[in-house]
Parts: sequence; structure tokens; C-alpha cells
Amino acid sequence: MKGVVLAGGKGSRLQPMTHVVNKHVIPIYDQPMIYYPVNTLIEAGIDEILIISNAEHIGKYIELFENDEDNEFDADFSYRVQSEPKGIGHAVSLAEQFVDDEFVVILGDNIIREDLSDKISPLADDEDARIFLRQVSEPSAYGVASVDDDGHVTSLEEKPQNPTSNFAIIGLYVFNSGIFDVIDGLTPSDRGEYEITDVNSHYLDEGTLQYEQIDGSWYDAGTPEGVFQASKDVRASRDRI
Repeated sequence: MKGVVLAGGKGSRLQPMTHVVNKHVIPIYDQPMIYYPVNTLIEAGIDEILIISNAEHIGKYIELFENDEDNEFDADFSYRVQSEPKGIGHAVSLAEQFVDDEFVVILGDNIIREDLSDKISPLADDEDARIFLRQVSEPSAYGVASVDDDGHVTSLEEKPQNPTSNFAIIGLYVFNSGIFDVIDGLTPSDRGEYEITDVNSHYLDEGTLQYEQIDGSWYDAGTPEGVFQASKDVRASRDRI
């Protein structure tokens, strides 16, 4: 499988820091934020990775990964510009010429402190999409999935006021190439974006959406608190080595 890292967006939750830099290069302790999702993919055996960002910042990512004098990453990188911030669904659509069939998408501000090599795996025959869930204390801040006792996803909600579950949908997905037809059929949301929740809802309705649960630490580093907590965790792990 190939991997796609989404590193665009406005970074509005991290302003004023993101007035002058893309949020995905803000340090999480001792490394740029984007290093962590890239490492999540590499640890899962993915060595062909597409970085998608906006035109203003894509050149910096080329510098960052192509001038890797320390050979930090054993992977081949490609790059694509998202000219307008039209949502995660739109960003994923830009990977159509890069992927072959099945591929992994990870958001550049998701810090996952767990080896997922056994969970980032090829899709099953009855599976067109896979989401990853993490139990959290405040699910209303995230997309939320409900699951039944048989291990099936039963509903998806986007930042619900009264969540029916404490399973947050983190920014990691496995799709096959059929997603591009799904995105073509989407209608932009009220905020003018092609929502990844609408994509996953399509697969839920089709009965081909599955999930994996992660148990290790996960941080949404798109907020100051997320950056702080992720950095604190990484520093503690460095001290233990």
C-alpha cells in the first residue's frame, strides 16, 4: 500500500503561530509535527508517501524531506498542491494519480504513539474503508462512531453535542480506489468543504465500513493543548530510552 499525508489547511486553531508557518512543521518536542504521521506509515511498512499541502508551504516540505542528510526516512516522497482548503475529502481526491488501489490516509496533525503495523493492513473482501477509533473523555470535540457488540459500526456523527459513544474517529483511514468515485458524488457541506464524514457515511450505508481500535496515546496536535500534551509524552519517552 501507499500512504498519503494531508498537511494543508489553515491551522486556525493554532493561530497566531500559523500566521507565518504551516502547522505541520511546528515542533512536537524535538521534531517537526509531520515527522510523526510519516513515521506511523513507515512503521507499517509503507515506503511510498504523498505529501499534500497548500502552494505556500509545499516547497518547504520538499526541502524538509529531500534534503534529509541524516537519512531519517527510508521512503520515497511525492508532493501535490491543494490549491484551496476544500476539506479532507477534496484533499484525498488529489491522490488519485498517485495510488494504485488500496492506500492509507493520515492527517498531518495526528500524533499516534502506538505501532499500528498489525492494524494498517490490506482491506478484507467485504471492506471498502477502515476507520480508526480511540476512546476519549470528551468525544463531542471529534467525529464519533458508535459500534455494536458484534464489532460493527452503527452510526457516525460529526462533533455531536450529545455523543452516543466515546469512540473518537482519529485522522487515520484505509481506502481503496473506489473512494474517488464517492468523492465525485459528494455535495459540499455548509462550510463549503467535502467532508470525510460524508465519505465514511457512504461506506457505512453500503455495509463496507470497518474499524480498528487503538489503545496507545493519540493526540490531535491541531490545538495548543494537543501540541503541549504530545510534546510532553514524546519527551517522557525520550527520557526513558
